[in-house]
Amino acid sequence: MGNNEDNHFVYILECKDGTYYTGYTNELSQRLRKHEEGKGAKYTRGRGPFRLVYQKSFQTKTEAMKAEFAIKKLNRSAKERIINEGSVSYVATKELP
Repeated sequence: MGNNEDNHFVYILECKDGTYYTGYTNELSQRLRKHEEGKGAKYTRGRGPFRLVYQKSFQTKTEAMKAEFAIKKLNRSAKERIINEGSVSYVATKELP
């Protein structure tokens, strides 16, 4: 696909059981389709349907992976804050070395 800017995404899915799954992709719609087909991450298999509750694009894979890592370390209430505020920047600066 080339070196398009903002082509790296971190996303949070709400599973049918109410849990959250955080992931990274460079093709968001394709990745969501894989989750729905049961071919996404092992965690999401059998937990669909899903609701995309957060997404953010990044210019580089490194930035996106750092954000994904930071979000995955958070507790549920902190993830809900990200979802409600639509921002991960404050988390990334606090959680990453």
